[in-house]
Amino acid sequence: MKIAIACEGKYVSGHFGHCEGFAIYEVEEGKILEKKFEANPGHRPGFLPVFLKNLGVNVIIAGGMGETAQQLFNENAIKVFVGVQGLCDDVMDKFIKGTLKSTGSVCTEHAHEGHCNG
Repeated sequence: MKIAIACEGKYVSGHFGHCEGFAIYEVEEGKILEKKFEANPGHRPGFLPVFLKNLGVNVIIAGGMGETAQQLFNENAIKVFVGVQGLCDDVMDKFIKGTLKSTGSVCTEHAHEGHCNG
């Protein structure tokens, strides 16, 4: 399984589409096999869900994400966790333990990059 976390440095990004990139973790049987960074190729409507699907991602984790992106991930069989904050490695530990919760919030404020309160 591959889990992508929209990130800014070592932290979960507040807005999926405008993140610096994605920390991608390959996990098997509760253990992280590999962690790599994939730079964000740019925010274009509908592009990033397909981009991440082509990388083999099964789960996307972000702080904020718009409704259309969430729908596109669902259509591509990628589970969405939103409203997440903190260090990416800590978030992955919670995901692996099954304690990570998604708020289900939808980001609607695109004019103010990084200030989504969903």
